[in-house]
Amino acid sequence: MKELVVISGKGGTGKTSLVASLAALARDQVVLADCDVDAADLHLVLEPKINEATDFSGGSLAVIDAAKCIGCMKCQNICRFSAISLKGPANDFVRKTCRVDSIACEGCGVCLEVCPIGAVDMKPSINGQWFASETRFGPMVHAKLGIAEENSGKLVSLVRSKARELAESQKKELLLIDGSPGIGCPVIASVTGADLVLIVSEPTVSGLHDMERVAGLTRHFNVPTMVCVNKWDINASVSGQIEETVKKNSLFFAGRIRYDRTVTQAMIHRQAVVEFTRNGLARDIETVWKNIEHYLNR
Repeated sequence: MKELVVISGKGGTGKTSLVASLAALARDQVVLADCDVDAADLHLVLEPKINEATDFSGGSLAVIDAAKCIGCMKCQNICRFSAISLKGPANDFVRKTCRVDSIACEGCGVCLEVCPIGAVDMKPSINGQWFASETRFGPMVHAKLGIAEENSGKLVSLVRSKARELAESQKKELLLIDGSPGIGCPVIASVTGADLVLIVSEPTVSGLHDMERVAGLTRHFNVPTMVCVNKWDINASVSGQIEETVKKNSLFFAGRIRYDRTVTQAMIHRQAVVEFTRNGLARDIETVWKNIEHYLNR
């Protein structure tokens, strides 16, 4: 089984739309993983049928038992996140007890250590959910991170691990991962150990710069990398610069994809581009896929 991760230097380059088309071209030999958990949207095109939903806990939060608290404020005084206040209900000992603000709490556990009577407990926080689903192109593992929740890198690792297990158990040839944009922790969790990374770039000066940053990340982790230019014809000059940069950095060029409003129509109909049309845009994507296949099968 091979792992292909599709990423980009920034959001909005067409990464997810391309992943949907690659899944269609891979036919029934693919397992999908949407590792862009901070803004997952592959499900909008593939309309997965959820078979399993599981809560995700990325850490713990402090909870104070109001019945035990004596209001000594040792926990409040030591909390560097200002997450504890003397605003809890009365009990048999004091008129006010300490209370934890779950939004401000970082789960460090210092309050647990300093509480003299053991009134503090650490409980797992539910930061989101991950799902095992079925799509018209094959199985898919994806997730939804809660609003303002953290530990997305840990959730990415979980989604990728579950998708890999699924691909191995079903003897699929390809694990296709829709990664996060940028160079942060979720991207690192997506690309490390992959067989191939495809960077989707766009023909702008910032797009060139972002592509170089992401390529630097994959080079650091020694992951083979291909680059394709989406909407190349809106700025042929910068597209050429991107191709030159790819050559200079010993990367592999996967191809050019033209600008076409058909992409929007395909998304409205919740279809991959290669499902919706057989025009020149679809042929561009097919060329990119053939170059990817050639690399993975060599």
